[in-house]
Amino acid sequence: MSNPHENFFMAHLTQEELNDIIRLHAIYLSGKNGGARAQVKFKNLSGLTLSRQDMSHADFTGSCFIGADLSGGNFTSATFFACDMRRSNLENACFIRCDFRGAFVAGANLNGADMKSADLREGRIMEKDAEGVLKDRVRRDQSDDAGVARTVFAGAKMVATNMAAVRAMNADFSDADLSNVVIQGADLRDANMEGANLSNSDLSGSDVRGANFKNSIMADTNMDGVEKANANMEGVVTEKPAGLEIEEMEVPLPERLKAHALWLSSNGAEGDRLDLSNYDMREFEEIRSYTLTAMKAVGANFLNLDFSKVDIQSAVFDEADFRDCKFVESDLRGASFKEARLSRCDLTNANLLPLMFKNADGTSRVMPVNMNGVALRYSVLKNAKLAGIRLKGADLSFADFTGADLRKADLTGAKTNGAIFAGANMEGALMDDGVEIL
Repeated sequence: MSNPHENFFMAHLTQEELNDIIRLHAIYLSGKNGGARAQVKFKNLSGLTLSRQDMSHADFTGSCFIGADLSGGNFTSATFFACDMRRSNLENACFIRCDFRGAFVAGANLNGADMKSADLREGRIMEKDAEGVLKDRVRRDQSDDAGVARTVFAGAKMVATNMAAVRAMNADFSDADLSNVVIQGADLRDANMEGANLSNSDLSGSDVRGANFKNSIMADTNMDGVEKANANMEGVVTEKPAGLEIEEMEVPLPERLKAHALWLSSNGAEGDRLDLSNYDMREFEEIRSYTLTAMKAVGANFLNLDFSKVDIQSAVFDEADFRDCKFVESDLRGASFKEARLSRCDLTNANLLPLMFKNADGTSRVMPVNMNGVALRYSVLKNAKLAGIRLKGADLSFADFTGADLRKADLTGAKTNGAIFAGANMEGALMDDGVEIL
């Protein structure tokens, strides 16, 4: 993926050089002689740490913080104008009244951060031409007004973040986790919230006119006094049932689960296969305590459930909604997730290898995991076993495949924008020509 800020970078600072800047800034804040306000403009600070430092009023205009650690720091009134902060750790940091105009903060961790009254509007990026004249910079990731950069928080983890009174007109929060967030009195006009998780958040008194909330999750979201004229609410999931209700089953769910276990143990001679297709399962958190191998749940809703360390081999979950679910160390061999939604899921160390079955005539057949057309945006698949998996046409944008086994995987037609494949085994994997693996 091309870096939208790469032409800005003048030098990559070392941690030692940054520590000197931090030291002088601390003296400056104390009002003593010998200090200097931190003005770290157009520098590369990727991978460095500012954790728990007081950098209030510092100016980081145009700098790069990819993978940097700013957790727990005080950045009150600091300037992050046009900064690249992808995948940075901003957890529990204070960004009150900060300038984030034009910043690129995709996939960052802002859980518990305080962004009260921050400025998240578009930013006009300038640069000098060959004659030294200051002009709008052309950003290769912008297709319309090239000199104006949209502020991007797409896929960011922002649980319990304070965003009261933020100015975020036209900002991009698509697929971000904004659950339990305070966004009271905010300006979110024309903001992109598509696919974002806004469960239990407070948007009261905010202006969201023209904003895009398509396919977002807004269960128990406070919308009192919200100006929402022309906002796109298509496909929004609320606390209301998103499918069939388990309470209305003719046979109670616990009995159906027992019948499924009997069906498995008897090789189909007794009991019945569990079919939860089109049911809303969000409230049934104890589902992970039951035998789920070979179950069927096409188009079902499992939002935010924990399936960690659960055996779910050969299950059929086509078109189901698993956003924000956990599958850590789960056994998903031979399962089908065609066209399913798994954005922001954690599949660390999950087993998604093929299953081998023996036929009656002594031959064998292999059943690979089918994730063709699946959405895995911003999901974590570190060290997952994915050999032979089918991911044709899948959306893998910003997914993390660090250390994963992707031998002979089929990724043709997949979107890999911003995805991480560091240390992944890609031997024999099928990919489109020209796809760049980072």
